[in-house]
Amino acid sequence: MRSAKTINIFPQNLDLQNIFHKELGISKITAQVLINRGILSLEEAEKFLKIKIKDLHNPFDFKDMRLAVDLTREKIKNKEKIMVFGDYDVDGVTSVALLKNTFEKLNTQILHYLPHRVNEGYGLSKSILSIAKERDVKLLITADCGTSSHKEIAQLRQAGIDVIITDHHESSQDEPPEANAVINPKIKSSGYKFRELAGVGVAFKFCQALTGELLLDNLDLVSLGTIADMVPLRGENRIIAKLGLANFLGTKNLGLKALIENSGIKNKKFNSTYIGYIIGPRINASGRMGSSELSLKLLTATEETEAVDLAGELESLNRQRQKVEGKILEEAHALIEREVNFKDHKIIVVASEGWHQGVLGVVASKIADKFYRPTIVISKKEGTCKGSGRSIKNFHLFYALSECREFLDAFGGHSHAVGLVITDDKINDFRNKINDFAALNLKFEDLLPGVEVDMEIGFSDLNEKMVSELELLEPFGTGNAKNLFISRNLKIKGQPQVLARDTIKFWATDGQVTRQIIGFGKSGMTGSLIACENFDLIYTPKIDSWQGTNGIILEAEEIILK
Repeated sequence: MRSAKTINIFPQNLDLQNIFHKELGISKITAQVLINRGILSLEEAEKFLKIKIKDLHNPFDFKDMRLAVDLTREKIKNKEKIMVFGDYDVDGVTSVALLKNTFEKLNTQILHYLPHRVNEGYGLSKSILSIAKERDVKLLITADCGTSSHKEIAQLRQAGIDVIITDHHESSQDEPPEANAVINPKIKSSGYKFRELAGVGVAFKFCQALTGELLLDNLDLVSLGTIADMVPLRGENRIIAKLGLANFLGTKNLGLKALIENSGIKNKKFNSTYIGYIIGPRINASGRMGSSELSLKLLTATEETEAVDLAGELESLNRQRQKVEGKILEEAHALIEREVNFKDHKIIVVASEGWHQGVLGVVASKIADKFYRPTIVISKKEGTCKGSGRSIKNFHLFYALSECREFLDAFGGHSHAVGLVITDDKINDFRNKINDFAALNLKFEDLLPGVEVDMEIGFSDLNEKMVSELELLEPFGTGNAKNLFISRNLKIKGQPQVLARDTIKFWATDGQVTRQIIGFGKSGMTGSLIACENFDLIYTPKIDSWQGTNGIILEAEEIILK
């Protein structure tokens, strides 16, 4: 059975391999993986391997940072009320938690407002002016939002309320809103060298500038929002993620501590997978199913008993979210089967009455993964509909929405994740227009899922020193994919074990060396694997420390039977 995915093996750069191997003392295999990630100089390679806090950029590189800091300090000095307005996802909630913690260190209490995902949607709501006036707010600071809220910010300014934007989203207009200060690396005039910070990363830079401190104790929160928001883990994001993950085991944040305990991952070596699949979804659960206030309370908890109770509530909400998501996914698949013509529709757009708006993004992501098509999932409600979209590797979904703005009431997001508001009567026109755009901008080969393989190697090329060395490349994620290798013409040895959660474990040889292999979710291949003459394996090598003994185990990505 051939792989349904195209296999792309990076070309080897032997000259640069040799330079990295000689100058950095790393294996040629590790050197090639670095090259494959676009690291083409000794300076870049050294910075990638040896994370240093001094490589973070100066927060005052943001053109408007001095304005933002001076204005904030003036409000603090005059004891005027400050409110932070955030987003309801992990990035937004961690941004608000970080800002609240920072202001407390400055002996200043700040108000906060987190919009309800279903009732208000993303960004500054239409009622923000009345909310700010009611609370006598004199300075509004946005966190992970605000760049597209031109009208609302203009109204706030006209009412005498100052506004500082901290955000990382693309602008839906040529010019940013007329806030007092706009701190967003995606804005052309930002002056900041690194464009890919998460919302919490931007808030972190603002907090650093405001306090004059590095705030390294807060890197667990910053890494959580950064990894969960799936920004590229390169440059400053890599420094934040790597150092922040190291903070998790000894975190001083009572909420994170309780959540780690509740999730059953205490005393584990933290990596991006734990954030993406365990911690992140639980924090997201409250905002998806209702209000994200619960998650914010957890991340700002000051009493251990309160943190434990809140972590338990999030666990329950996450289970509820999974049930709702499963039902919508099933209904969406049925709609796709009836309505989508994959020959003509390069972008999947599905819509239905009553779908819970809180889980649309997760559903869109799973559909995009299954069919390898950009996907937009829309929930209809009394004529006004809200949708979430997720994209694939070579398609900028935010730009596609920009081309369809005539049909949209509002939209925002990134290249691979978007949100939109549309009226029911325009959904078909929008579907046709975005697919017309895709017909011109998505090639056939873009719609073929691929596996990017770093090198073809034999089992004898692997040793514990080299595999441990590859762990220096962590954390893996967007912009820094986990290393994958291919070994060919393998033969199974002995009888495979079928373990829990559809996992298979077995031994195989390439004719010279025998290695142990584990395939998560691949137990259904057991019979075919035993019967096949030989197979190719795409895998990530890991150090297995089972029962205190170190050894190499190969984590299967693709098993290609012959």
